[in-house]
Amino acid sequence: MARTISYREAINEALAQEMERDGSVIVMGEDNAGGAGGSGAEDAWGGVLGVTKGLYHRFPGRVLDTPISESAFVGAAIGAATRGMRPVAELMFIDFMGVCFDQIFNQAAKFRYMFGGKAQTPVVIRTMYGAGLRAAAQHSQALYPIFTHIPGLKVAVPSSPYEAKGLLIQSIRDNDPVIFCEHKALYDATGDVPEDSYTIPFGEANVVRDGDDVTVVAIGRMVSVAEEAAKALSSSGIEVEIVDPRTTSPLDTETILESVENTGRLVVVDEASPRCNLATDISALVAREAFGSLRAPVEMVTAPHTPVPFSDALEDLYIPDAQRVANAVKSVAEWKR
Repeated sequence: MARTISYREAINEALAQEMERDGSVIVMGEDNAGGAGGSGAEDAWGGVLGVTKGLYHRFPGRVLDTPISESAFVGAAIGAATRGMRPVAELMFIDFMGVCFDQIFNQAAKFRYMFGGKAQTPVVIRTMYGAGLRAAAQHSQALYPIFTHIPGLKVAVPSSPYEAKGLLIQSIRDNDPVIFCEHKALYDATGDVPEDSYTIPFGEANVVRDGDDVTVVAIGRMVSVAEEAAKALSSSGIEVEIVDPRTTSPLDTETILESVENTGRLVVVDEASPRCNLATDISALVAREAFGSLRAPVEMVTAPHTPVPFSDALEDLYIPDAQRVANAVKSVAEWKR
């Protein structure tokens, strides 16, 4: 049975159901248990935006507050994963990956390969990304392309509450390290989510909207932006097909190529800065594998190649919006060759 809950609640529910199912699942990170036991505090904070709120008392000893040292607790989570635990570590902001990146890309990502396939590292690193909350340049980046670039890591970028719950449960059950990227501007977004536990397999894109004129591949929060654009375009006779990859590694190339072969046109919407992001990667894939099907040049809608501004007006301009997506779709739909 499905009910309407928020993206934040869907993640919390996924953690709770997996912690109930499997005693080896633990949650750790900065402020996950902050405030617990303090004067007048009825509950732990549940992280900086309250995503894990309620889990501390429900699972005694399994929700761990950590020092403000990402290299320490991410390293501890990776080590625990090699010894039979299934840790879910919260890297508060994806921007902080620089502090602990060695543990992730030189250690966790390599263990299976370095030890002849015998090593398993079932660790999930949950992290917040994205602009829109006036958090400025050091707390607003979309850095999932960096993790996608690293062999040995799996990367999930859920676009809705339904995807968030199913992909997180799949992540926790996976035997490889998973970087789970949550857009902080989506936490209050709501949608229908089943009460029961379920998984969404990695590497299976979701065709969010059918259309015959232009394919739009959108990542994470950009899926809802693309949907807004598609509704407006439909009234002018342009039908957009929206593909949500769900995971950037593995990437469902088959669904993307099938859609482009049907429409002959592609727009990729990616909040990450434009050099070496998912938009460039998917554009190159389509140019290489489906060039004969293209009836127009590929368009990309991305953030500019600048740090995220703190100014309200500049940040709003920085983030790809529905109008920019609609303009890109119109430009490829009107292309004549």
